[in-house]
Amino acid sequence: AASGPFEGHLQRPSDGKTPVKVAWIQCVGSRTEDSHMPYCSSVCCMYAMKEAIIAKEHVNTVEPTIFFMDIRAHGKDFDKYYDKAKASGVTFKRGRIGKIKENKKNENLQLYHVLENGELQIEEFDLVVLSVGLHPPKDVVKLSDSLGVRLNEYNFIDHLGISQIETTRPGVFVCGPAVSPKDIPETVMQASGAVAGAAEILADVRGTEITEKVYPPEKKVTGQKPRIGVFVCHCGINIGSIVDVPGAVEFAKSLPNVVYAGENLFTCSQDTQIKMKEIIEEYKLNRVVVASCSPSTHEALFQETMREAGLNPYLFEMANIRNQCSWVHRDDHAKASEKANRLIKIALGKSRLLKPLHAISLDVTQKGLVLGGGLAGMTAALSIANQGFEVALIERAEKLGGNLNGLYHTLDGHSVPAFLQDLKDQIDDNPRVKVYLNSTIKEMDGYIGNYKTTFLHKKKTIEYKHGIIIIATGANASEPKDYLYKQNKNILTQRELEHALEENEKEYKKVKNTVFIQCVGSRDEEHPYCSRICCSQAVKNAIRLKELNPKMDVTVLYRDIRTFGFYEKYYQQARQMGVVFIRYTEDAKPQIEIDSKKIVFNENGLIVKLKDHVLGTEIDLTPEKIILSPAIIPQEDVDTISQMLKIPLNEDKFFMEAHVKLRPVDFSVEGIFLAGLAHSPKGMEDTISQAKAAAERACAIISSKEYISEANIARVDHDTCAGCGMCVSVCPYGAPELIWSNGKEYAYVNSALCKGCGSCASVCPSGAMQQLGYREEQQLAMLNEALEIW
Repeated sequence: AASGPFEGHLQRPSDGKTPVKVAWIQCVGSRTEDSHMPYCSSVCCMYAMKEAIIAKEHVNTVEPTIFFMDIRAHGKDFDKYYDKAKASGVTFKRGRIGKIKENKKNENLQLYHVLENGELQIEEFDLVVLSVGLHPPKDVVKLSDSLGVRLNEYNFIDHLGISQIETTRPGVFVCGPAVSPKDIPETVMQASGAVAGAAEILADVRGTEITEKVYPPEKKVTGQKPRIGVFVCHCGINIGSIVDVPGAVEFAKSLPNVVYAGENLFTCSQDTQIKMKEIIEEYKLNRVVVASCSPSTHEALFQETMREAGLNPYLFEMANIRNQCSWVHRDDHAKASEKANRLIKIALGKSRLLKPLHAISLDVTQKGLVLGGGLAGMTAALSIANQGFEVALIERAEKLGGNLNGLYHTLDGHSVPAFLQDLKDQIDDNPRVKVYLNSTIKEMDGYIGNYKTTFLHKKKTIEYKHGIIIIATGANASEPKDYLYKQNKNILTQRELEHALEENEKEYKKVKNTVFIQCVGSRDEEHPYCSRICCSQAVKNAIRLKELNPKMDVTVLYRDIRTFGFYEKYYQQARQMGVVFIRYTEDAKPQIEIDSKKIVFNENGLIVKLKDHVLGTEIDLTPEKIILSPAIIPQEDVDTISQMLKIPLNEDKFFMEAHVKLRPVDFSVEGIFLAGLAHSPKGMEDTISQAKAAAERACAIISSKEYISEANIARVDHDTCAGCGMCVSVCPYGAPELIWSNGKEYAYVNSALCKGCGSCASVCPSGAMQQLGYREEQQLAMLNEALEIW
């Protein structure tokens, strides 16, 4: 970090040398019985990978090694990042470090660890990084006493029931690592979910305490000569260590219409925003250019600063000298600096021609629609209704519940049927929730605040108008293609086992040997992601079997045990009860053979062959039952909804959020939100948090009678338009349409649907279609500035 002790430079604290061999040691102080942190801190594996990759990007001679017990890459696309780390040159070694000893001659550190074959290995590193995990703050007990909320056994704030946002005291909500260790996306979701909980209680007094933000009158700049201020950012060392920032500032000062140019360590910081407003006033600026990072993350911040300074927010332009210069040309500082100057000059060329733009106001239908009646859909619909708005809950099955139907117990002992029935009762008792079962979507049309959905319900076509949509269509467990599934009745899935235990518990008391096989259809070429819940489900069912018959041999065959967070204690409990865990690798999966000489529960016997990584030999297991953990896969018809609403899917066919960290429940299409398994595999607790978050984001829109849209949208010059329809064919949002007027056909743009992507303007052969903020003369000015430099 640029704000760190070495200002972003990678060096050893002891002597300031740049390290070559760097080791990360995972689970330091956690996941051990004698520790005050026996749980998993959930984030350490991914943080270590990120730091290792960044270290290698900063200094390409670095040789990173991560020592680990299990790689817990259980989040969305985390396994892909794990693969990226390996491809980037990060070495992963399984095992715990037994001892660290300093080499007095060179101050290097010698790490002692035992290989899987039992051989002691001593490896020397220049620098060692410890993953010490997360723990509650020291004053959390005082805080809990003050608030009257209970702490759990690890001194994190305890939650009530399955939902993680509700504390033991009504009206007090909790979110983020205060309730359990978690990563940024889960924290952001849970934060919005906690807001939803509070908003439900405060629904009757919504808006009574609002103080409207007052902006200064907008300065009139039309007809004025451009007076441009240029702010060049170091972005810590992200830009400043590669690009010659002072040189860029001097270059900007030499360009026409630039009356101020300066540099900042972090232009996005709060103190710099204050400074920027002062400079706008002092130098009487009427345009601003910021040369820093991506406008997708920071443009809105700078536009808000412009508005607070009395300037129209669209008199602002950015030059992305981080992504397009320092990140991609880190090995050539001179070229990166030259390109940064070019981008600044190009941005200035456009800035001179910028004109004030103003957003439009759209009426809002203050109703919601939730698609999918599983846990996510039911939770979201209830939250919207509890906040005072009508909501339609549309489910294609004959009953609500989705995947909860057929589940019986959570890992920590809660009854799923009782929980589901309580949700159904709440929905039945809430007149604002309109439930439509056995319903099929026919058409979904409209835009934020004004959607219309047509669906078939009981052979009757219904049209429902609403302001927002929440996609909670869920996912399914795949049907295993391997391991002789369906060829022997003693080979079951986790879900089939749970059902069998409820229906015929006595039979399982007679079972002497059971084998669980993890990652069946997950983390492979077809489904390269982790299904997240399988390890905890296997541990839950293994414990259940051991409780039924303590003498039963229960073996779990796994690749990585991913019982993250507080689930770790159940993993340890299973081991203490005698459950045996044997690891296998992707290229040496277990093999199942039929033993026709043996009959077990009216079926042929089974033999599981695999290599034991501890013994180093092939072993045979003879289970009476084999339990498979299949992958969680998207619904088969996700493409239909994706195309209907023009919302994206990722390569695994899960719906893709607008931003994995900053907007984890939003789509890029405004007014549509996402929750549950449709987003990615997750457990009940995370599903509830995300559903509440989606409901809160939705209510932020329908709680107002109007919505202010973007201003930089497309406009048509009707006199020039030839009515060719090319804009209609390329628009991903369906904004342009062809209409007849005065005997002529021409394009018309629905301002509410237009998202300013520019597709229409780029294909218009006559130039009639123009993108506000990106008009043809502005684009040509940018091109001219670029060509002048080259």
